[in-house]
Amino acid sequence: MPPIVPNRFLVRVAHPCPFVKDVPRDPDEDDHLVDLPEAARLDNFAALDGAKNFADIRLAWNDFGLAVQCEVRGKEQPPAGDADKPKSADGLWLFVDTRDARAGHRASRFCHHFLLLAAGGGADKDEPVVSQAKINRAQQDAPAANLGDVLFRLGRLKGGYRLEAFLPAAALHGFDPQEHPRLGVYYCVRDQELGDQFLGVGWDFPFAEDPSLWAVLELVKG
Repeated sequence: MPPIVPNRFLVRVAHPCPFVKDVPRDPDEDDHLVDLPEAARLDNFAALDGAKNFADIRLAWNDFGLAVQCEVRGKEQPPAGDADKPKSADGLWLFVDTRDARAGHRASRFCHHFLLLAAGGGADKDEPVVSQAKINRAQQDAPAANLGDVLFRLGRLKGGYRLEAFLPAAALHGFDPQEHPRLGVYYCVRDQELGDQFLGVGWDFPFAEDPSLWAVLELVKG
């Protein structure tokens, strides 16, 4: 019988986020928009709750913004979704608080929710798409980002896919690595075939609206 309180709820992790200078890469000259090292991987300690991962999530930073890499393996079907219903589409939900103010249970204007979807765009709903969602019960909404400034790429893999994105500082209200090197972070990878993968607690907890449940992302250099 699983515990009433997940083991990962009892642990608050500070994830190191390495500095990577050469992101984003020139899409005309490189196969990858971002290609992040092992040191950038966010370990969600799934084994503590008897869970298994199907996605590898990595984050890195530089003075221009945050680089994101999500690689999903183990699929037999192509990713599916509808940009008109982004929260049910296959892809990555990424939450970022540029102030790491996890003392309160309601989001501030520094809290962002991006959806990096592997499908749902285009006439046939099979193209990747980026969207931004408001956070329920937020004290104040984060400014709407110009999603045209978000660099985003989908790569098809055998048995899965790879999402690569670069969120520029302009899309992250309050992003200031020098003055605020600790960010709040959370993710959920949604997949209609494989299920959901979380950085920490799952749907039994209101992680999508409560930044006190998010982890710490420490921007480290050197």
